[in-house]
Amino acid sequence: AAWGSVGVNDDTYYSKMVQSLANHFGVSIETPVKDLPEEFVQELLYGTNNTIVQFVYESKYGGRREYQAYFEGVIPNLTRRYNETNSEHARDKIEEFMSETPCPKCKGARLKKEVLSVLVDGKNIMDVTDFSVNELVEYIENINLNEKQKFIAHEILKEIRGRAIFLRDVGLDYLNLSRKAGTLSGGEAQRIRLATQIGSALVGVLYVLDEPSIGLHQRDNDRLIKTLRHLTDIGNTLIVVEHDEDTMRECDYIVDIGPGAGVHGGQIVAQGTLDEILDNPNSITGQYLSGKKEIHIPKTTREGNGNFIEIVKANENNLKNINVKFPLGKFTCITGVSGSGKSTLINDILYKGIASKINRLRDRPGKHKEIKGIDNIDKIINIDQSPIGRTPRSNPATYTGVFDMIRDLFASTNEAKARGYQKGRFSFNVKGGRCEACKGDGIIKIEMHFLPDVYVPCEVCKGERYNRETLQVKYKDKTIADVLDMNVEEALKFFENIPNIKRKLETLMDVGLSYIKLGQPSTQLSGGEAQRIKLATELSKRPTGKTLYILDEPTTGLHMADVDKLIQVLQKLADTGNSIVVIEHNLDVIKTCDYIIDLGPDGGDKGGKIVATGTPEEVSKVEGSYTGKFLKKYFE
Repeated sequence: AAWGSVGVNDDTYYSKMVQSLANHFGVSIETPVKDLPEEFVQELLYGTNNTIVQFVYESKYGGRREYQAYFEGVIPNLTRRYNETNSEHARDKIEEFMSETPCPKCKGARLKKEVLSVLVDGKNIMDVTDFSVNELVEYIENINLNEKQKFIAHEILKEIRGRAIFLRDVGLDYLNLSRKAGTLSGGEAQRIRLATQIGSALVGVLYVLDEPSIGLHQRDNDRLIKTLRHLTDIGNTLIVVEHDEDTMRECDYIVDIGPGAGVHGGQIVAQGTLDEILDNPNSITGQYLSGKKEIHIPKTTREGNGNFIEIVKANENNLKNINVKFPLGKFTCITGVSGSGKSTLINDILYKGIASKINRLRDRPGKHKEIKGIDNIDKIINIDQSPIGRTPRSNPATYTGVFDMIRDLFASTNEAKARGYQKGRFSFNVKGGRCEACKGDGIIKIEMHFLPDVYVPCEVCKGERYNRETLQVKYKDKTIADVLDMNVEEALKFFENIPNIKRKLETLMDVGLSYIKLGQPSTQLSGGEAQRIKLATELSKRPTGKTLYILDEPTTGLHMADVDKLIQVLQKLADTGNSIVVIEHNLDVIKTCDYIIDLGPDGGDKGGKIVATGTPEEVSKVEGSYTGKFLKKYFE
């Protein structure tokens, strides 16, 4: 499998090498790896420098070759290929067999022992940078220094404490200082930049923020709003793009854009103070804020199918050796303040642990003893916010599979049959019908040295992706390029008489994506849009009733009206007997689910425990639950 992964077509050659090595050591390759002699395993993985092996290779064409050589070893071979190749595809394949582990010498500290031997109050620099923001504040406030050291460090300690408090004020008290930037969510990265600006204490500045509340629990959101208010109080102006109800209620002025999305938007529907927005009948935002429109709590919760998946002794990151039961056949929400361990429990343990068994996922799951009840589901699907593709070739039409049906339709036209065009003619991924100047991308990348690459429309096809002959074939007076340029709503009307295409497009409408174009490059889609495209794809499949779906904050970037649509889609998935586990802070989603698992009570080291479980109404009565405290208003 390892040899095949690096693009080697004749894997028989390598299997013969392994067989020859096994013969040399007198072992059978049919023996399970755990029962093989340690010496042979080491030779197989890492090669040998002192033993010459007799290799015999018989070609399928009849040739026979015998020679003596050192066996390079699987890992050195893959390492060499990884370092020497210029092919991204080959690198991606090899990376499937790679994982990060701490450096054995420094144990992940990154610094040499001479540097780590410098201590301040018994702590070296890595001990301090491994602190959470809260722990750093406590360390600075209680640091044990003599008078001379205090005099020298006074200004430094003041600055460190001030910056740590800024981070705490924007709801990031749970973050470790050494946390890698690549592992931060968009909202966390934005709030770190915000804390930097607060620390600079500038006045007369115009700040523009795009959804700073992403990933924040309602409790932490209150802190963020106070921080934003502080910026205006000292003489700055803030423009915030936001869907959060609390933020809208606290702001001074609202500009409501709409009335719909895509071609139906782009107009100022209402503007003014909160009261003026509430009184404006044209504003959908105002209708939700005033209570004229609302997301209703279901009258009953699902009973489920009686089965559970149970994680036993989860103790990755800040999780405190907890046992967690997930009821199947229900819509379950994982809640808790930011940093309480939700993503670790669901993404690192539940998903990776089950997917490694069912889907043979190679990612190592987080620390836990075992996961029980896996045989109660037939598949697990993580509908995350990662891109649906890395290149402009990937788009909503190709990802959902609707483009295959559209190409079949164009290939069945009289014009296509007369010209002898098959389905492949209408693909922009293979030679034939595509524009060869841009290889079907529709755009050309211009490399700008020392600057980001620039993409410009192809001069030959003008961005249409296809050559002139292909574009002469039309269905209902539209070319394949015209269809890719349609938004979902237009395409639904255009294909209303083609049932299989209509069904796929309806699911995209159901998740609130009426405005995106079928051929919109994946590189232009937000994380929330990519997630909803994946959700629509799953929705269009025939339900098995034994699928476990995992979603991480699907309401990111959604207006209240879109959240309403999303909830209906999730409820529809659960109605078919499937199980849904959603990490969520949005109270509208939480109040409509069947079951809640609330983690906490706080973030970082003070989190990682189960605070409450049960229906939303049951959790609203739990005194120690922050989520319950905010749910209470819906059930009083």
